[in-house]
Amino acid sequence: MWFRRPKDQAARPGRISAKLLIWCSIATIVGFSAVCGSVMFDMRRGEQALALQTMENLATTIDSDISRNVELYDLSLRNVASNMVEPELAGISKRLLHLILFDHAATAKHFGTIQVFDAAGNLLHDSGTFDATPENRADEDYFRVHRDNSDAGLFIDRPGQYRGAYSVVLSRRITGKDGAFLGAVVGSLRFSYFHDLFGRLTLAPQDVIAVLRHDGVVIMRTPFDLDVIGKDLGQGHGVQRLFVEQSGSFSGSGAVDPIDRLYTWRDSSRPLVVVVGKSWTDIFAIWRRQAFRVGGIMLALIAFVTGATMIIVREIKRRERAEDKLEGLATTDALTGLRNRRKFDQVIVQEWLRAHRCQEPLALLMIDADHFKTYNDMFGHQAGDQLLVRIAGSIAGAAQRSGDCAARYGGEEFAVLLSGLSVDAALAVGENIRTNVEMLSADKWATTVSIGVASIVPNASLQPTDLVEAADKALYEAKSRGRNQSVATQRENLSRVA
Repeated sequence: MWFRRPKDQAARPGRISAKLLIWCSIATIVGFSAVCGSVMFDMRRGEQALALQTMENLATTIDSDISRNVELYDLSLRNVASNMVEPELAGISKRLLHLILFDHAATAKHFGTIQVFDAAGNLLHDSGTFDATPENRADEDYFRVHRDNSDAGLFIDRPGQYRGAYSVVLSRRITGKDGAFLGAVVGSLRFSYFHDLFGRLTLAPQDVIAVLRHDGVVIMRTPFDLDVIGKDLGQGHGVQRLFVEQSGSFSGSGAVDPIDRLYTWRDSSRPLVVVVGKSWTDIFAIWRRQAFRVGGIMLALIAFVTGATMIIVREIKRRERAEDKLEGLATTDALTGLRNRRKFDQVIVQEWLRAHRCQEPLALLMIDADHFKTYNDMFGHQAGDQLLVRIAGSIAGAAQRSGDCAARYGGEEFAVLLSGLSVDAALAVGENIRTNVEMLSADKWATTVSIGVASIVPNASLQPTDLVEAADKALYEAKSRGRNQSVATQRENLSRVA
């Protein structure tokens, strides 16, 4: 088959494009994925914000409880320290002095006894007994701090064993009216308080709550680890931020373990700072399950859309092939493989409009087989058909451009539409066809063709039929001159046509 369907017929109006369907499916998948991704991202941010808010509330609650108890105990220490310098108490009995000093002392179960030491570190009074056992604490850190620093205020010592229980020691300086160091008032907050406080909380296995002193020393931590208690974490970047920013949060690995956590604290101006840490794994645990579920559903939908699209695309392509085959059968001459008259009439209108729009010439060759009826009568219809096929082959070989249209116009007559060619160029094509046909002489009879050539630049006063009429007149002129020749319509003839 010499016929080739031109590019302008590749997509007819109303035909669903397989590529368009694929792009629509991709756009749908990308759109749904973007929406789901945005929703999941918002959910992730929501989980993080909720976790941070919960941790801040927990830190605030714990900090308030610890600060309240420390402040309550510090009031007792202040009361004892102020009474020790009152001159009215100098001459009273030891038992009465004991009652006055410790009458308002805090006596909760987690508070240790309050002791008073003189300037040499010797025990003077003990809130737990009238007859205190002599002891000296001059070597203790809290004693040296108050002796050497008059502005120490409430001093919280490193946690350790104190009077038979693991405790945190709290102390205040006793300062005379003249500013002299007179001793120290010392008490303790037992670790049982922290255990009871943290024991009431429901925490995840990787959650951390730490109580730090202002120099970074760990006073208490849960999960409880005795090796961590009293450890100095002040050099850590996150711990340093605690005492620069009053409240805040940061993300990082722990100073004790390598787990990545979100840490938060509230009101670091208080004597002890509470830090709450929660691992990112626990924060996003629920979100991760939801993400996997939504992701699985999205993957299933993507697989379904992809599969359905591929099936539909396959059916569209199958339909296109069937339509193309029907199109070819409907517009192709069955014998010669050239386009038929119906298709030629469509193409000449299209090319005429295009040439008029671009103001380019449109040429037409009208070709007629010489003495075909005589040949057909002498050698039969089968030989006549073979002759037409050979002529069609020569014509198709000369009309190879995408805009060219070679058609069987009717019976033994053919037409070749040549876009963009002047009359001289079209005449050269016609001569090429005539020469090729002449060289294909049959064994029994010489075969020739006569060709009429016309070329017109379309304008508003002309129609496609004018071009056909001009080429047809040139064909009759070629026949009248003796056949086997190409004749072009003269310019004056074209003027008469116009």
